This record gives sequence, structure tokens and C-alpha cells, in this order.
Amino acid sequence: KETNLDEEEKDLSTRKLELCEALRSSMEALRREKEALCEEHRCHQALGANVDALVQERLKANERDKYSVFIGDLERIVNLLLSLCSRLSRIDRSLLALERGEQEDTAGEKESLRHKRSLLLGQTEDARELKENLDRRQRVVHAILSRHLAEAQLQDYRHLVSSKPSLMIRQRRVDDLMRRAEEQLARLAEGPTQELAEARVWAGGNPFSSPSSAQCPPPLLPSVVPGPAYSAKTTTVTSL
Repeated sequence: KETNLDEEEKDLSTRKLELCEALRSSMEALRREKEALCEEHRCHQALGANVDALVQERLKANERDKYSVFIGDLERIVNLLLSLCSRLSRIDRSLLALERGEQEDTAGEKESLRHKRSLLLGQTEDARELKENLDRRQRVVHAILSRHLAEAQLQDYRHLVSSKPSLMIRQRRVDDLMRRAEEQLARLAEGPTQELAEARVWAGGNPFSSPSSAQCPPPLLPSVVPGPAYSAKTTTVTSL
């Protein structure tokens, strides 16, 4: 009997070591991805500075204001949506963990989480309306710029506004996955069997995907911008 227990403990330790190594490997891949995103962000900032210089040079004062407010709101609304989706995803994971767990008297905690989830879904609906308003202003700004910029310069603007949400989504996703991997490593060090099972699922899958997909709004990108030789790719916030 003692021999069997010793073997089980040894097997558990071996699996923990293997899973820790897998998690560390995933984290290293995520760090490389984060470095690549940082370089992409620098290029995006340089493009934004070039477009802004053209705006300051060629647009009227009231037109410049509309452009500046739109660009600022684009970043703020994307950050809001990403934050809401990330919080929803965490609540979903917490609810799932409570359902799988063996603890008693969790009804109060579940009810609290469901209430928070309901509030977040309401805020997400409000954010959808903000995004729709942003789409309308995007079309106004594009019409203004089309009167002042050459086609190549307008193409730079289109790329600027279409790539910004995509870049922000990928940056947030990598940061969230790195945080979750670090949490899993910390919990594995404490040794609970449940954490071992969860870590096996996480490390065994794609490190760039998440098991939870919160109810987030469809495409964050502004509506398709009119103009030849341009096709906006749809980006959806999922699996944060």
C-alpha cells in the first residue's frame, strides 16, 4: 500500500514537472510574440505620426478637431470593449471552476458572479452603441480626408484605423495569456491536484487560444471604409 502511494506521489511529481516545463515553453513563445507586437506598435506609431502631420498641414481647424477626437475615441472604445470582454471571460472561468469544484456552500459566490456578469453584459450593450456611433463618425472623417489627401496617403490612413484595433486586441490577448500562465505556475507550485488537471489542459492546447469565449461584441473595426484597393478585415474580440 505504501509502495503504491509512493509511486503515485512520484508520478504526480513527474507530471507536475512536465507541465511546468510546458507552461514555461508557452510563456517563452508568448514573450517572443510580445516582442514582435512591440515592434509592430512602433511602426504603427510612426505611421500615425505621418498621417497626423498631413492632417495638421492640410485640414481646417474644425476638420482637424474631428479627426483628433475620432482617433482618440477609437482607442478608448477598443480598450473599453477589451476590458469588458476580459472581465467577462474571468467571471466565466470562475463560474466554471465553482461548478467543477467540490466545495460546499458556493451558492452565494455563484450568485454574486452571475450578478456581476449580468452588469457587464449590460455595459457591453452600451459599448456596442458607442462603437456604432464611432462607425458613423469614421465615415465623416474619411470623407473629409478624401478631399485633402492623395490616394496613397488616404490608404495610409485606412491602414492606420483598421490595424489599430487588431494590434490592441493581440497585445491584450498575449498579456492575458502570460498572466494566466504565471498564475498556473504559481498554483502548481502549491500542489493541488485540481490545478494540475487545469494546467494539463492549458499547456496541452494552443497557447494562443483560450477555453473561454465571453459574449463580446462583433467586429471592433470601424465599418468598411469606402475607397478602391482597400478591403477591411473583420476582427472579432473573442477568447480573451
